[in-house]
Amino acid sequence: MINLIRREFIVEAPLAVAWQHLTQVEKWPSWARHIKHIKLIPAGELLPQSQGMIYLRNGVRSDFHMTEFNLHRNWKWAGPFLWLTVHYDHRFEAVDRQHTRMTFVVDAEGFGVGTVGKIFAAIYRRNLNQAIPRLVAELKDKASVTGG
Repeated sequence: MINLIRREFIVEAPLAVAWQHLTQVEKWPSWARHIKHIKLIPAGELLPQSQGMIYLRNGVRSDFHMTEFNLHRNWKWAGPFLWLTVHYDHRFEAVDRQHTRMTFVVDAEGFGVGTVGKIFAAIYRRNLNQAIPRLVAELKDKASVTGG
């Protein structure tokens, strides 16, 4: 397994608010505009047994299934991309009562990970560069509305 991406950033929202917001994966297209929609099974709250499909705006579909779930700490899901298995870890850490450090880690394994993985990472990194500032802004707005 090799690491493709690690993005760490701080949001102006308490840990519980940040966690709750990001676990509403079906709402991700509001900040991750490269995503057309997400189908979560079962629908609703993200659970340790969750699985689903992410439909990208470019027509690609990415399936995922949960591999790790630690309430208010992290969740990890995995899914195929060509000959690879890609592992996406979503990590949360309270900085103080009003700020949360979020870390997105993307690892991959499989045939061609050194070449296909680099291409995948370049595209995904570009998407994250646009999505993360929108997520940060959404969480700041949400925390100010909820008094968090």
